[in-house]
Amino acid sequence: MIRIASASQWLRSWLAEHRVEWGLSLRVTTSAVATWAISYLLQLRIPLWAVLTAVILTQLSLGRSLRATTDYFVATLGAAVYAGAVGALIGTSDQVSLLVGLALAVVPTALLAALNPRFGAAPFTAVLVFLAPTVIHVTPIASALERLWEVAVGGTVGLVVSLLVFPARAHDLATASAASTLELMARFMPSLFATFTQRREVDEGPFRQLQDDIGHALVRLEMTAREASHERMTRLAADPDQGPLVRTMLRLRHDLVMIWRAALTPLPEPFRSRLGPWLMRLGAAAADYLNACARALLSRGGPPAMDAVAAALDGYAAEMAAVRLEGLTRDLPAHAVEQVFALGFALDQVRQHFTDLARCVAELSAPGRRGGSP
Repeated sequence: MIRIASASQWLRSWLAEHRVEWGLSLRVTTSAVATWAISYLLQLRIPLWAVLTAVILTQLSLGRSLRATTDYFVATLGAAVYAGAVGALIGTSDQVSLLVGLALAVVPTALLAALNPRFGAAPFTAVLVFLAPTVIHVTPIASALERLWEVAVGGTVGLVVSLLVFPARAHDLATASAASTLELMARFMPSLFATFTQRREVDEGPFRQLQDDIGHALVRLEMTAREASHERMTRLAADPDQGPLVRTMLRLRHDLVMIWRAALTPLPEPFRSRLGPWLMRLGAAAADYLNACARALLSRGGPPAMDAVAAALDGYAAEMAAVRLEGLTRDLPAHAVEQVFALGFALDQVRQHFTDLARCVAELSAPGRRGGSP
């Protein structure tokens, strides 16, 4: 009984953790079955292509499905018209005509797909439309119309299923992605600022890996935020624009890179002993603030207070001003002066971008409001 209870708990936890993936699986299955049934009722010659279209266009989120369907239909429409015209003009009566026509149908569509990935379906459609008359014995024009009908059926079913069956909105996925990226940045903060108190150069490996992880997370966030914009453009959702949040987080990532580069070389004394405690305090406060912002995004709560971060930044600025007033910067070598002032500039940017982050969290906490560009 204990093993059964443990297995049941593990299964529930696994299902909750992979809720989005399970939703996609059910939507794709529903799209495939529904498209086959509709294709049978409409008496499509080859229901297979409509089913494949529905499966391809039923994506992880509604925004991604909208974008994929739009791109797929535009590419299909152009390629079907062109390949149908090539087939009507050249024909497929013999092998020479077939080879020449196939080459003429594929070359420009493949070039178009290479120049713009949004037209990736064009070569596939051109081949289907041009060669279909050799299989189902229809005219090239009828083949083009049949392909458009298949895409219309598959794309419509995929969109309807994405909207009605366990719908996953790109806005919610982008919010969750932003929260996880903020938590990743928060993990970076304490160890990053603690390096300024060390007396020897630090190992770059762990920091470089974490920076790469943050970069990859931001790329995924940008993609999902673009998909959310498609939901807003179609007026299927009235959520605030996530663009300002994405841009603010990209700037924060640049701040972290600048601070990391300054941290690679130990601070000279007495800067290390005078500024180090304030930097460690700032690292802890910044981590708490970023984690609180992540929780606020997920719960749609207001932005957290920035008092602890502001106090640490003010303390650092006051101590730095005292050090400069004592004339301790005069005898520093050029590279140390550059390090100290680059760090000061980066911390000023952190203050500004944390303020921008608070504004973005506030805007995203109010459904229906559209954020401006910071």
